[in-house]
Amino acid sequence: MKTIGIGFIGAGDIANLHAEAINSLPGAQLVGLWNRTYEKGVAKAAKYGCKTYKTEDELFEDAAIDAVFILTNMETHCDYTLRAAKAGKHILVEKPAASSIAELEKMQKAVEEAGVQCMPVHNYIYEAGIKRAKAMIESGKLGDISQFYMMYNIHHADEVRARYPGVIRQILTHHSYTMLYLAGQPKTVSCLKYTVDTTIAPQENVAMANIQMENGTLSHLSASFANDDHAGDPWTCIIKVIGTKGSTRYSYRDWVINEQNGPHSQTFQCYPESIKNTATHFIDEVLRNNGKPLSSLEDAITCQRIIEACEQSVDQGIHVKIN
Repeated sequence: MKTIGIGFIGAGDIANLHAEAINSLPGAQLVGLWNRTYEKGVAKAAKYGCKTYKTEDELFEDAAIDAVFILTNMETHCDYTLRAAKAGKHILVEKPAASSIAELEKMQKAVEEAGVQCMPVHNYIYEAGIKRAKAMIESGKLGDISQFYMMYNIHHADEVRARYPGVIRQILTHHSYTMLYLAGQPKTVSCLKYTVDTTIAPQENVAMANIQMENGTLSHLSASFANDDHAGDPWTCIIKVIGTKGSTRYSYRDWVINEQNGPHSQTFQCYPESIKNTATHFIDEVLRNNGKPLSSLEDAITCQRIIEACEQSVDQGIHVKIN
């Protein structure tokens, strides 16, 4: 088995999960990483057992690296994707994959011209429970899908919330990918947002969107950084699909460890495992076996249309048609 070499652009919290996934995967090696703060990169490289690059170009030029994981902030994703593609590297790019549709289209053109694979992260759809739901929908076992729900209520500390985008871009992007995978293509959207305590950060920390799909299915997407849900049967992160013949549910609360994990006050075990599933699919199925990712740049473009329609709906107080 050929060892596939991986390089990281960025070494923040999410890099910990990707590194754990790669280091546990036979036939994959984390060769090295670059981080904007060099000293932090050195510390993370020591933790992961890889080397550190002083510049991004050093990483892109390393022949031992077959693929680059872009784990930096959203605003840099397009630039790093273009540079990685030009260097002939395959690419996994964290979500949100870019800041605009124009950036995503540039990324799509660059990877097509370079002949490399580019897989935007959407970890939920690489979960066994979500793939089972997809199979039940496609086989007709759930009948006609009438409703899709995805709720997220996880408190984020003030300093985390302040540096993240609002929940429309940071979390409803997740929701949009999952909705596309399970419920189909969107038609129209109406969205509302709310900011609890604007003295911390001006960006919204609560948002809800109602969407009608092309096939008639109604979807409700909800996200909050403002609070945890500790009520009975909590909506920490829950996905529900209801059809005329049956229904399915996926919940973070089914696998919980009582210790902090990144911005979460508890370890919702399916989350780190979903990152591992994503990295494993990218390395074993896409790179090693020339398979297809479950999440494509075309999906990322559709999701960006949903997010921008949500923002337009909020700003103008209208129901927005998604082109």
